[in-house]
Amino acid sequence: MIDPHLLLAFIATVTLVILIPGPNVALIVANSVAWGPRTGLLTVFGTSSAMVLQLGLTAFGMAEALGTAGGWFETLRWIGVAYLVWLGIAHWRSAPADLTRIAAQPKSAKAIYGRAVLVSLTNPKTLLFYGAFFPQFVDPARPAGPQAALLSAVFLLLAVTLDSGWALLAGRARPLLARHARLRQRITGSVLVGAGLGLALARGK
Repeated sequence: MIDPHLLLAFIATVTLVILIPGPNVALIVANSVAWGPRTGLLTVFGTSSAMVLQLGLTAFGMAEALGTAGGWFETLRWIGVAYLVWLGIAHWRSAPADLTRIAAQPKSAKAIYGRAVLVSLTNPKTLLFYGAFFPQFVDPARPAGPQAALLSAVFLLLAVTLDSGWALLAGRARPLLARHARLRQRITGSVLVGAGLGLALARGK
């Protein structure tokens, strides 16, 4: 269904990307610190629910695009590489956000879940990132649809697992979000640039 080497590279890269805290993690940690790990896990459920929709759209769109792109497949992947590098440089240069200022939600399951879905859905870069990132791990010699579905499932599993870890370790994680904000921003940028360049070089061999 998918090249095992590509899948392992995908897992390693996604793990690094997800471990860098962003808006979802900040909300998860804030709710966990305020109301306990169970509330943090409910927040994870909310962000993951939105992610299911985003990944579904990405997988369907990617399968359609790659299935009809034909000779444009490599061009699409190089566009993705360029976007990842640009995104990494933008993260490196931008001022770090204070993720600890995210306020906890009122202790209502409905409010917590709804806010988590909203935060995850309204990140404008998510679909662009998925659309640029996933094709780098698709083997053009195999059907794109099953590969896109598998990559989406693996991404979701890793995201839920790692975000749940943030929820369970929130008491210690929140101070970490406040320290070395500039370093955190530059690590994010470096991971994205490295992912783009590494995948470009791998294809050039």
